Amino acid sequence: MAEIQPLRGWRYNSTLSADIDAYVSPLFDVVSAKQREALYRNPLNSIHLSVPRADDPAAAALARLREWQASGVLLQDELPGIYAYYQYFRLPGSPREYCRKGFMCHIKAYEWDEKVVLRHENTLPASVNDRAALLARTQFQTSATHGLYRDEDFELETYLDEAIQSPLYETEEDYQGARDVLAVIQDVAIIRRFQEVLNARQVILADGHHRYEGSLSYRHARQAASPYATGYEPWNYHLMYLTNAAADDLRILPTHRLLLELPGNPSDAQLLERLQPYFTITPKDDANDLPEIIAGKPWAFGLYLGGQAFKIRLLPEAHALLDWDTTDEIKALDLTVLHYFVLEKALGLVGPDVQRTWPGVAYVRNFAECMQRVDSGEARAAIIVNEVSMAEVEAVCHSGAVMPPKSTFFYPKTIGGFLFSSIADEDADNHFAGHFQNFQIK
Repeated sequence: MAEIQPLRGWRYNSTLSADIDAYVSPLFDVVSAKQREALYRNPLNSIHLSVPRADDPAAAALARLREWQASGVLLQDELPGIYAYYQYFRLPGSPREYCRKGFMCHIKAYEWDEKVVLRHENTLPASVNDRAALLARTQFQTSATHGLYRDEDFELETYLDEAIQSPLYETEEDYQGARDVLAVIQDVAIIRRFQEVLNARQVILADGHHRYEGSLSYRHARQAASPYATGYEPWNYHLMYLTNAAADDLRILPTHRLLLELPGNPSDAQLLERLQPYFTITPKDDANDLPEIIAGKPWAFGLYLGGQAFKIRLLPEAHALLDWDTTDEIKALDLTVLHYFVLEKALGLVGPDVQRTWPGVAYVRNFAECMQRVDSGEARAAIIVNEVSMAEVEAVCHSGAVMPPKSTFFYPKTIGGFLFSSIADEDADNHFAGHFQNFQIK
């Protein structure tokens, strides 16, 4: 199954890492334009490597990287290791502090059809090409994708808990309110045990599909140019943050659908009339109660339309009408029901491909924002959804299908700039690499 390797991580030097909050950044696909502008003002922020601003972004990133390496802004660890990465966070309205425990390492960039790394969403070619071009030029990874393995025994957490007692550095609070802590494990026997545990498991890609496919694309190009490659060259590997899918601190937040327009511009009454053959529609007095009203109820949604709140729930007999050519696991999802019966049957947007490219929907995680944008007239309606469960994600991935767009939002996100990884050819020359690559998993 999954082959992982330790890495000699690149990190901000000790003087800079004492103020690591000033140098980390959100991932390339979640950083807002406003956040970018603020981060660009710091000439040493990692945003200059992950989302470079220039006519030739990849060339600008490479020049910046070489400058930082030469001047000692970034230094490479002498010994390879597995990097423990903990994120402490709270959810709105809850006093509990969660701690998502995981570790960063290199994992072989497996093809999807090898069924070792499993996906649950489609990608956009332009974004994949952007990441592949940046990787090809710099051979440097600025942030880890997020993968999930399942271990009901929680064996690796014992080693992680011990390592995290001696952190390399930590943020006070990142852009999403989490506290991030990094430590390293360099004990050979423990690293080998990590390899053994992951070698027996598949990995579900939770977050970072575009970056992962960028690594695949780059690996394809290098393989084509390297007929005698061994399979252990650095470019075969990808930086990934791995967490245990059995953990209670793994949170998936809902992403609501904001309908900016309605095809054909039906009235509010006409939209409700179109929904009626498929849903039980119940008016509610207070829109703020919608998340609680639908919580835990399959195929139930909150609808905010024209200042009025409704609970809508699919009629059980209507589900048999869902005739998309997909797996039963996908058909059972709330979001599939929403996209089929609301977007296709009520609004006439036929099929996932049409819906994926329709500009009239926005994906919004903040419930209050949904209400505000409808009230202001910026949107016609908001559809409030429940979160997807980890069990549903695993079932979908093992079925070989992909979810509707923006189905999952694993929280918190990893951050860029906390740990960097090189897959440059010269990294194959260190004698530690062969020691772990030649280790045979029993």
